[in-house]
Parts: sequence; structure tokens; C-alpha cells
Amino acid sequence: MASQLLLLAFLAISSSIALASDPSSLQDFCVADKASVSVNGFACKDSKLVDANDFFFSGLHLPGNTSNPVGSRVTPVNVVQIPGLNTLGISVVRIDYAPWGTNPPHTHPRATEILTVLEGSLQVGIITSNPENRHITKVLQKGDVFVFPVGLVHYQHNVGNSNGVVLAALSSQNPGAITVANTVFGSKPDIPADVLAKAFQVDSNVVFNLQAKF
Repeated sequence: MASQLLLLAFLAISSSIALASDPSSLQDFCVADKASVSVNGFACKDSKLVDANDFFFSGLHLPGNTSNPVGSRVTPVNVVQIPGLNTLGISVVRIDYAPWGTNPPHTHPRATEILTVLEGSLQVGIITSNPENRHITKVLQKGDVFVFPVGLVHYQHNVGNSNGVVLAALSSQNPGAITVANTVFGSKPDIPADVLAKAFQVDSNVVFNLQAKF
């Protein structure tokens, strides 16, 4: 009886692990059919209509325009740009930074990110979850690599007088991005000012001023 219970427990744990991971691919590829209704991903394009352009993107060598309030620009290459990434669980971004530019605190709800510095000196940071909220930070130089675990708030800040460039891979075809300031102060409709005033322990007028910027 004990051995039977042990076997059942093992099967239950094995099943839960299997269900918690992405299923293995049952075909060579599933190029996104962007004309289909998107329900947690894209349906597959008819494989007979697939060609090389479905797996191709050109332009990642071009610098992004950093003339904006934060001084950075993200150029994504995900399933929207390359339909062939559908179901493959990977994407890439190029990020350009003006001198002292910042990719503000944000999270990727569906992906871990691994970043490589191509040019510049960048301060990067991760903030752990409650209650510690530990700030783990390091200054990276050209050729350095850093990992941002899925879901954690993180940022990059160019600490040099020259432009910065990174290339980062993410473990999702559609990693998503939630920029903290935009989400909190730029929501539509607004989060009530008294809620944010209490959360940030500031006067409501400060909240109104911040919301006006977003």
C-alpha cells in the first residue's frame, strides 16, 4: 500500500511539472498567421505558404532615435517583426542610449532577459520582490553580460559621455514590458490621486503633476 501511494505521489508531481512547462513542438515550425484571431498566441500559417521572409528581419544595425525624455530607444524583434518566432519562446531587442540616457524601471511579465553590452558603460539594477526590495546593481562595460530574471523590476542607465548600445535576448516570443512610471502615472483612466498619494507618501498635487507628464 505504501509503495502504491508513493507511486501515485510521484506521478502527480511528474504530471504537475509537465503541465507547468511549454509543450514540445510537434512540427518543424508554426509561422504566425497574423490574419488570424490572436488567442494566447497566433495560429499557424499554412506551411506551404511559408518563405524565408517569415524568418527574417533587417535593420538591427541601425541606431534607434534617443531624442525623447528618457534618452533611450528599444528596437524589438519579436513575433510581430518575425512571424517565424511563433511558439519558439525567444526574441531579441536592441537598446540605444544617449549619454546619461535611461531605460527606466520596468518588468517583463513573460520573459527572462540576458543583455550584452556592445558599446558604452551602463549601470544596471534589479529590485527583488517584497518584503526585501533589495537593489542589486553593477556597472557594465563593453562585452559584459547581465541577466534580469523574469518578472523582476530592472533598469539600465548610461553612465558615460558617449552613446550606449546593448543587444538582449528574451525567453518569450512576446515578453511584454510594464514600465513602472508609465503604468502608475499614465494609466487610462487615472489611478485616483489620493491612492497614489498614500502609496508614495506625497501630496496629491505632486501626483497630479506626475500624471500630467504621462
